[in-house]
Amino acid sequence: MVEVAPSTVEIAEALTMPVDLEFELPDPEDEEIAEHDFQQKVDDVWKVCDRFDLQTDIWRGRILRAVRDREKFGGENRGAGFLNWLKNREISKSQAYALIQLANSADTLLAEGNLEPDAIQNFSKRAFIETAKAEPEVQKLVSEAAQNGDRITRREVKQLTDEYTAMNSDFLPDNVKEKAVDGSLPPRHLAPLVKEMEKLSDEQIDDIKKEVEANPDIDTVKKMTSTAKSLAKYIDSASQVETLRDSPIDLEMALDEAMRLDCLSITADLVKQASNLEQNVAKLYTLWKKVGSISDRLYVETGSSSPNLRSLLTCLERLTSEVIEVKLDEGGEKLVRLRVMTEE
Repeated sequence: MVEVAPSTVEIAEALTMPVDLEFELPDPEDEEIAEHDFQQKVDDVWKVCDRFDLQTDIWRGRILRAVRDREKFGGENRGAGFLNWLKNREISKSQAYALIQLANSADTLLAEGNLEPDAIQNFSKRAFIETAKAEPEVQKLVSEAAQNGDRITRREVKQLTDEYTAMNSDFLPDNVKEKAVDGSLPPRHLAPLVKEMEKLSDEQIDDIKKEVEANPDIDTVKKMTSTAKSLAKYIDSASQVETLRDSPIDLEMALDEAMRLDCLSITADLVKQASNLEQNVAKLYTLWKKVGSISDRLYVETGSSSPNLRSLLTCLERLTSEVIEVKLDEGGEKLVRLRVMTEE
């Protein structure tokens, strides 16, 4: 006799009176329970909840995807039906698409054969999401560990990602990779260096690579990681500062001097903050124009019959006039004045 799987309706009817999850948690005030045993029992229960949460969210994502795709296939309101469906269930759009992404990741891992369905239970929810975001090679390593019965948390995903990065990066010399294999130079220190080196020019990469090759130790790796980070920040920020773009400064020579004087970090931070300042000035100007425009509209709508509204507008002239005045503290002892002068 061929067994027929229960339908969705039958499952729903069976769950009309759902059985709540029941766990026997250890008494936190029981002094006879050893700390190790207490932590083990609590951790076991947490793993069950984590697994239940992950599998439930994957199915929620599949449901949401089906509702969304149905709307795309036959809907005439350009997604309004899907949004109403979410609204009726008090689900935000961002939450919905996060669950759909989780479901897509699960289905991709299963379809590619990197993961067996039963192995999903060995993941924590966050670890599964991190695995889905990882490179295919890392996904395979993590999936193999899960299928071997290993418990996969974000720590294991990060560890395997770091190991893969250290072993396969062209930015690291062979003697450094050998030390990563024997454990004398942990991959967790090498992965951040590789990540920062990816942002640099070939010449800068070669300089850092030579330094690490000559001194393959943790202190050098940390120092070069900091250097690479500052270099990347300087290069990225300098390209965004309009003030520097309009000047005859040789940014490459300035960078060389900063490295020679061992003040690269300070220089990079200066350029970064200069970029932030320019962006904030642009935002301030846009906001100043907007407040002035709204004030003008309100002025047209008011008159002698609304003296309080007129008083409000008069008071806010400190912010809408050519000279902006703002108190920097509650006592008013510090006052900053900014004059807005535009030039075509």
